[in-house]
Amino acid sequence: MFKVSSICLATLILLQAPSTWADQPAPLSQQQQALAAQIDASIAPYYKATEPGAVVIVVKDGQPLLRKAYGLASVQDGQPLTPDMSLRLGSISKQFTAVAILLLADQGKLAITDDITKFLPDYPTHGKKITIEQLLAHTSGIHDYTVKPEFVPNSTKDLNVAQMIDFFKNDPLDFEPGTQWRYSSSGYFLLGAIIEKAGGQPYAAFMEQQIFVPLGMNDTAYEGHERRPAKRAAGHIRSGEAYVPNLPLSMTQPYAAGALVSTVDDLARWDAAISDGKLLKAATWQQAFTPVKLNDGKATRYGYGWMLGTWQNTPVIHHGGGINGFATYAMRLPKEKVYVAVLENSDTGLVDPDVVARKAAAIAWAGRIPRSRSSRSSPPFSMRMLACTPSMTGPAIRSATSRAPCCCSVRGARRSACWPTRRMVF
Repeated sequence: MFKVSSICLATLILLQAPSTWADQPAPLSQQQQALAAQIDASIAPYYKATEPGAVVIVVKDGQPLLRKAYGLASVQDGQPLTPDMSLRLGSISKQFTAVAILLLADQGKLAITDDITKFLPDYPTHGKKITIEQLLAHTSGIHDYTVKPEFVPNSTKDLNVAQMIDFFKNDPLDFEPGTQWRYSSSGYFLLGAIIEKAGGQPYAAFMEQQIFVPLGMNDTAYEGHERRPAKRAAGHIRSGEAYVPNLPLSMTQPYAAGALVSTVDDLARWDAAISDGKLLKAATWQQAFTPVKLNDGKATRYGYGWMLGTWQNTPVIHHGGGINGFATYAMRLPKEKVYVAVLENSDTGLVDPDVVARKAAAIAWAGRIPRSRSSRSSPPFSMRMLACTPSMTGPAIRSATSRAPCCCSVRGARRSACWPTRRMVF
């Protein structure tokens, strides 16, 4: 179970983390090869050669122990997945948006304490002060547009930023800003608009020029704005006993909340850059990895773009994502200097990627597999919010609405469809 830790996660990241990611890592020692083989043997059974699968990377002490693909990149074409393929990230995108905001703060172009109306003067805040920090931390009270019943039927339309904001801006607040924590992609959509206003250029261009290019993340981009041809994995959805191409989605709609694509290699570069304290001031990184407090002083389990807590009695930084055709998860154990990313190319039918990541991380850390998640009472710690029928056995996260098509997830089991399957959040 994840709990908020009193340990300063930022200090662990910056002082105990691996050094810069190497494009040509050193050969593995015999001990490392044994660990890699153990990791491979523990996760390979989750994926079938005839189905969609996953690309997995496991890094320990800055050295990739495992970099491997399982299953098919395209069921229709019979093309196998390869480790260098690009996949949608879903809500893992949020940490990049958060860092972009913090970069602008370090540059003096905004303050996270600013009222959002400083940059979005026409946004109706219902007489309340809503700060940029509250958007970062999911404490703004702004209703999540992805759970609105109108979202799914209109999710294939290409809309500009202003049109998307119009879609949710007049919704009542879910709660008084700063008094609760509730996951909301609306907040991160607004952060994208603020990046454009404060940064003076489109979100895609800002991310490219300020983050991706400086860090050598050549295959990471806002989907549709890639800088070079990439080997892309096709997305899938489970339909009965078969996997078919994922349902369409205009990537103008996830935007800064979930529209990035990347590779596991680039994610390892990203993690190494964080470890080395690049892009931001040390104090800013520390702030990003400190649990945000509510108005009453209670700590949440979220920083700026990352979930924070403990797992197996050690600090962990993590986030998941779910978007049409894809399910993702990345976690970091800063004390153990372990990073794992699992990118799957089906949004239903496969094992939850956080299950795979935890197994891999535990072996990389201590050569052991963690206790079964089915024996624990806490909900899955993936950020993908899914709606499940009451008859499903095992704990699961329930979304804020059951009116939209959904997907069920049971601990340790393969994701399965309820009624028409569809990702509800990014």
